[in-house]
Amino acid sequence: MDLTPVDRRLLDEIQGGLPLVHRPYATIGKRIGLGETEVVARLQAMMESGVIKRLGVVVRHHELGYRANAMTVWDIADEKVQEVAARLLRNPAVTLCYRRPRRLPDWPYNLFCMIHGRHREEVLAQIEALKESCDLKDCRHAVLFSKRRFKQCGAHYPLAARTPAPRLESAHAAHG
Repeated sequence: MDLTPVDRRLLDEIQGGLPLVHRPYATIGKRIGLGETEVVARLQAMMESGVIKRLGVVVRHHELGYRANAMTVWDIADEKVQEVAARLLRNPAVTLCYRRPRRLPDWPYNLFCMIHGRHREEVLAQIEALKESCDLKDCRHAVLFSKRRFKQCGAHYPLAARTPAPRLESAHAAHG
């Protein structure tokens, strides 16, 4: 897909986050001289062509009362990783799940999942429930609780000069 100057301006506008209003695409459209329907159509075309891989929300867990965060890392047989990841993701306690290569001999883990809770005991109870429901009781794992929070935000690409739109800041726990 060849991007027009208007497409580039639209991409630049959405990188700062959507405005926190009832009709964000209408607000963005007003800023760049498009109607709401045209904004949605252009974004859809960019998603279908692969220019935009995904649109998502960054949640500020800490501000919502979730003070305990843990990355649970699992040593899963390579041929079962997809299946186990799918089971983990069906559980609402899991907010993120992805595969990474092992770094043997020091790091045997290849499946990572993030769990947020209001307190440490809640997170540990959720992990125990996951071990039971996903048949992981005998699986080697480690629980890495966050020690520090970092700002989490999406990638930003320089497309055109702009004044940043107000956005929902993100503070997401880092894992360490």
